[in-house]
Amino acid sequence: MDAQTGGSVPRMKWGWQYLAWAGVPLLIGLALARYAGPDLPAVAAKAEPVVGSDWAHHLASPLGLFLLQLLVLLIVAKGAGALLKRLGQPAVIGEMAAGLMMGPLVLGSLLPGLHGALFPATSLGPLGMLSQLGVLMFLLVAGAELDLGGLRGRRRFAFTVSHAGIAVPFVLGVLLAIWLYPEHGPQGVGFTAFALFVGISLSITAFPVLLRILSDRGISRTPLGQTAIACAALGDATAWCLLALIVAAAQAAGWVPASLSLLCVAAFIALMLGVVKPWFARQQIQQGTEGRWLLGMLLLSLASALVTEVLGIHALFGAFAAGVAVSSNAQLRHLLMAKVEPFAVTLLLPLFFAMTGLRMRADALQTSDLLLCAVVIVLATAGKLLGTWSAARSAGMDGHDAWKLGALMNTRGLMELIVLNLGYELGFLGDRLFAVLVLMALVTTAMTGPLMNLLERRR
Repeated sequence: MDAQTGGSVPRMKWGWQYLAWAGVPLLIGLALARYAGPDLPAVAAKAEPVVGSDWAHHLASPLGLFLLQLLVLLIVAKGAGALLKRLGQPAVIGEMAAGLMMGPLVLGSLLPGLHGALFPATSLGPLGMLSQLGVLMFLLVAGAELDLGGLRGRRRFAFTVSHAGIAVPFVLGVLLAIWLYPEHGPQGVGFTAFALFVGISLSITAFPVLLRILSDRGISRTPLGQTAIACAALGDATAWCLLALIVAAAQAAGWVPASLSLLCVAAFIALMLGVVKPWFARQQIQQGTEGRWLLGMLLLSLASALVTEVLGIHALFGAFAAGVAVSSNAQLRHLLMAKVEPFAVTLLLPLFFAMTGLRMRADALQTSDLLLCAVVIVLATAGKLLGTWSAARSAGMDGHDAWKLGALMNTRGLMELIVLNLGYELGFLGDRLFAVLVLMALVTTAMTGPLMNLLERRR
């Protein structure tokens, strides 16, 4: 179109215009750049074509290698997730398994050269930091999804059942730690800290994964689904509070620092629940201000994570507490679920699964550990099933529904991996026990669907 008259410009005329005003100046600039400047030194002139044409050199650069790692991990994780979903399992199980497959235990054993080239030890720092950011964002959303206000009418039942589902496997975990500590207790870690951490590791329920299982089975709105959501929400909040107290006490040296750490943790929790959460509940989100609120929630999450990191209990607890504070406002909760969760789940969490796999050494799981793995899976499952079933039956729930509720509470999933990685970072778990507990998390999550199907067929 002609700029003045709005009419069409003939193609031939337009071609000459483009050549005159764009082509000729570009040719002149290229010619000047090539011939008008001083010559390069001879060594640099020889080196330039070699470096410029070396694709492997650019691929081995930090950015190139990082992009290749990200591409490979996403393709493998999402492919495995899609395959498991077709088999009736949650996609997150496939992504968790894919992360383990990319580590030294599988890929490193089968193709050590490829694993060494794709995941050299010097490149794991950026992956680790980005995966930690992904977990922080995921826990922010997980805390927001809790919605403890929805427990009205079911609080007594949820308190009894969820805490029984924590207490029974916790006791079994402590008993297991008595057997494990002589061989698997890390140096410098006392039995009390080791036993408490093993106990809480067997007590976790993965609330976000449970929500997806209920949704996939179409029972999230049924009485059983609503009861499971209430119990898992309260159980998750309780387990994370207990874990924060255990970590704070174990990290401090001596009773006085431990008491001070526990007081600071209690004060932080009281501040988030007693001041920040009611403030969020009173806010009205005007249309067009969602971006500012989203930025504010992200800043709150990072600041809370920094506070809990400084207090010595880990940044993850701060992000989770920020999410719980936001959960009191339905608009903000939906905003986080719509804007933050897809990015964290789709892009960042596969990196966390990969880092979990990369932490496992090739010799971490020995043949003798298969029996230990079976024992841990049986105790973890029995503790959740029996604890939940007995408490639900005593509260008046039908026996069949009580078993199904226990099967749902046995889902550990991603939250268990987060807890185990935390324990590994803090030195509570050695390589072999870490590998065993990771497999326990995968198996107990994968058995939820088949166990529910079995219970439904028996009825």
